Formats: sequence, C-alpha cells, structure tokens
Amino acid sequence: MKTDIEIAQEKAGNMKHITEIAKSLDIDSQYVEQYGHHKAKIDYKLLEDLKSKPNGKLILVTAITPTPAGEGKTTTTVGLGDGLRKVGKKSIVALREPSLGPVFGVKGGAAGGGYAQVVPMEDINLHFTGDFHAIGAANNLLAAMLDNHIYQGNTLDIDSRRIVWRRAVDMNDRQLRNIVDGLGGKSNGSPREDGFDITVASEVMAVLCLSKDITDLKERLAKIIVAYSRAGKPVTAGDLNAQGAMAALLKDALKPNLVQTLENTPAFIHGGPFANIAHGCNSVTATRLALKLGDYCVTEAGFGADLGAEKFCDIKARMMGIHPDAVVIVATVRALKMHGGKAKAELGSEDLDALTKGLPNLLQHVENITKVFKLPAVVAINAFPTDTKAELDLVESECKKLGVNVALSEVWAKGGEGGVALANEVVRLAESGEANNFEYSYDLNVGIKDKLEAIATRIYHADGVELVGSAVKQLKELTDLGFDKVPICMAKTQYIFTDDQTRLGAPKGFKFTVRNLKISAGAGFIVALTGEIMTMPGLPKVPSAEKIDVDATGKISGLF
Repeated sequence: MKTDIEIAQEKAGNMKHITEIAKSLDIDSQYVEQYGHHKAKIDYKLLEDLKSKPNGKLILVTAITPTPAGEGKTTTTVGLGDGLRKVGKKSIVALREPSLGPVFGVKGGAAGGGYAQVVPMEDINLHFTGDFHAIGAANNLLAAMLDNHIYQGNTLDIDSRRIVWRRAVDMNDRQLRNIVDGLGGKSNGSPREDGFDITVASEVMAVLCLSKDITDLKERLAKIIVAYSRAGKPVTAGDLNAQGAMAALLKDALKPNLVQTLENTPAFIHGGPFANIAHGCNSVTATRLALKLGDYCVTEAGFGADLGAEKFCDIKARMMGIHPDAVVIVATVRALKMHGGKAKAELGSEDLDALTKGLPNLLQHVENITKVFKLPAVVAINAFPTDTKAELDLVESECKKLGVNVALSEVWAKGGEGGVALANEVVRLAESGEANNFEYSYDLNVGIKDKLEAIATRIYHADGVELVGSAVKQLKELTDLGFDKVPICMAKTQYIFTDDQTRLGAPKGFKFTVRNLKISAGAGFIVALTGEIMTMPGLPKVPSAEKIDVDATGKISGLF
C-alpha cells in the first residue's frame, strides 16, 4: 500500500499553477502573492471588495473523541471538499497549518491522507510560508522587551514573580518546559524561573487567527497581559510599546495561504492553534474569504467535538457572528471499538459487543451538536477494509434513533468520488434551514463559574465543575478585573470527555476539575486549565523525526 507522501508525490504533476487556482476563484492578481508555483498568500484586503457578496454555506467537520486507531478528520474534510465539487458545488477547504511539533513527534504529517490530501504536502507540513516562525519571533520579541524593561530600570514596577509571558518554539521539547534564565551576572539580566510554550499554544497564535486586519491585530496584541506589577495591576504588551514591532513581524503571516487538493479544489490553510490548549480553528480571515469566494466552505475544528466544535461555536463563530449550516461528525468503526475496550492490535476483527460499548462516545457527540447547539448533523464513517456490514449497520441504526443519517466516506481510497454520498447529505442538511435554530452552549453575560458549569454539564455531561488550587483565587481576580464576560477556552485532554484520560467512552458520574484560570486578553477569552495539560509537549519514545529523510535530489520521505 502506498503511503500518503508517495501518493502526493505521484500526483504532483497534476497540480495546477497557484495563479490558476486563484483565477478559478475570480481573485484579481493584485491580491495574489506567489510563494513558488503552488503556494500563494492572498491579501485580506480582498475582503473589502467582497463585503457586499453573500456568504456561502459553512460546513464544520468534527469528530468523536480521538484514539490511537485514528479517525481521519482532515482527510474527510479534504475529501468532502472534493466531493462537493463532484455534485456541482463551488467548494473551498479551510484548514489549520500543521505544527512542526506533532509532525516530528507523533503524526509525521497533517495534510489529509490517501487520495484526499492538500498539496504540496511536504511544504505544508514543514516550513510552508513561514507563518509559524513569524509568530514565534513576535512572541519572543515581546519576551525580550519585557525582560529588557526590567533590566533597564523597571518603571512599570513589574513583579518578577508574577511574569506570565513565556518564550515559544515550534517544536516538542520537554527540556524547555521549565528553565532558569538570566544567569551569568548582572549584565546578563536577572535570574528567574522561566519556560517555553510550543508556538501553537502562544497567545500570539490565537490573536493572529482571530484578527481581521492589521489594526485589529495591533489592538489585540496591545491587550496581551505579560505580567503583574507589585500592586497587582496587569502589565500589557501595550504598556511595553511592543505591539507595533510585533505586528510588523506578523504583517505577512496575517494573510491566508492558498493551496489546492489533489483534485485541484482550492484550499486556504492558515493558522494553527492547538485545540486542547487553545481554540483549535483556522483563521477568521481564511474562513471569511472562503465563505465569500465559494458556495461551500468546508472547515474543521481540532480533536473531538467536545473540544473543537464547542470552541468553534462558542468562540470563533460567536466572534465572527456566523454559525455552521451543517456539521459532519467523523468516526471509524475501529476507534469506536477501541472506546469499547478493544485493544488496538485486535481492531481488525468483528466485535459487535465492543462496538456497542464504544458507541455512546459517538452518540454523545451527536447529541451535543443536535441538542445543545441545535445544528443539523451527519455521521461520516471513515471506511476501513476490515469494517463488516454488521458493524456498519449497527452504527447506522443507533444514529438513526437520534434522527441523524450515516454516510460511508471512502475518500482515502477514492478521493472526491468516495465523498459523493457524504456531499449529497451535507447539501441536503445545509439547505434545509435547520441551522437557523442555532444556540451557543452558554450565555456570555453569566459569570465565569456559570460558563464553566455549562460546558462541563452540557458538553462533557459531568455532574458539575470544581475549582481547585489557584483557580479559586483567580476566579475572583479575573472577575474584579472585568474579564468575567468573555468566552471560556477549555484546556483539557483530547482523549476523553473528562479531565482523566483513563476513562474512555462517555463516562458519567464525575466532577470536572479546573486547576488554573488564565486570561488571554488579546485573544479575548479565558483559558481554563484542567488535569495535567501541558503547553509544551514532549517527543514520544520513537518520534516520527527518526523516519523522515531527504535524498540527494531533494525528495522527502517519511512524512507518512
């Protein structure tokens, strides 16, 4: 069987010049900034020309709780975009950019799979157009200016014990989680405990993805809280006069990247906040462009629906003033059996008992979408050769009890042709008008604790939320500072509905524990940290980096 990278390289000759892709969307050449033959940045100023044009339909692709067996959310998103073209719809795909951390860590690539990929996949998975490097540079410039301010006299009276801004690097490196810097004598700064976050966890990433233009970007950057004074007053990037220089570093990164699928469907790939730490969606600008330029924008939100779809609806969609017209929930029979307790090595054999035990995970995600957010949904079963008819029939019958149809997705093997059935159901749902009943999972005007309770009870199906440790004090501080009316961005494990990743499936009878509350004032939300979530991942025992190589001709291998 061919690997994803082998398929992508085999089909490389079918790629169209990026100017042809832009022309297919009627984008004037003045807005197209080429990065070689197959990549381009599109100036967001194009939105001014398109502001009177109505939006197309917005399709959100999400998934069940992820397992090591894999679900195929990005693959389904790409294949659905191609499938919609097969049924006569002008579709555009909108995705996040992969982080180098997972690429060299556990994933080895994140540009779809099989015959449902975005290309050039090697570029997309590696440096792409340099957006993440710009974000890391802006993050670290702010860190440098903060420490320099303290060194040069500290006129803002910053309490060095209450510095909350960390440096960033786009790589999984556990060694950098907690460090001591400023060593070497007075001329080298003041010694203090410090640490690094992975770039995709930086608030600068979230800010870039939620900003609509340079002016909005600078305003958001200025609001970032980096420390607190000895009197307890927040110190911001604006207080350090850092926002202008940071925006200068980010001016090109703010422009969405245009590429294409293997079947030449246009794709915007822009921004990449982690979904278990940040809000897990591609940029607002890329989504807005896709909605204006196409009949259908197919986008995804990271990890399972409890993380990605919830944040997409309650944070991104709320800030944009839009909502999805239909939702696709991706699942595999293999993953559902794993939720039912079956070992990964045994997933190839039929097991209706394990599938029955694992189905509640899928059904809870379905009910959250249809009953909490009141959005129409379809379950896309990402097909595997080992799936049996009895297993597929069981999934379909259980979903139908909730009034939701199931579509078999064969996009990995067949590309857009394998997504036609799913595309037809998506069109039916999107044009039904059912999404007009959309609701958020909580009201912004209630207090922080009430919003946490709403997410915990309505989305995770917990008995309630419990604040422990520093979160108790932080709740009062954030309320007193006037941050109690912003959305909540839950930072929790992606592997289960609870904050305890050992409880698979759809557990009941638990309290959801929040141990830390942090304001991301520039992004405009509160991050609620639960369990043992880390903002700097580590590499696994055998990282994907060990298998990635490049030969004398420049051909890359090992990117899955």
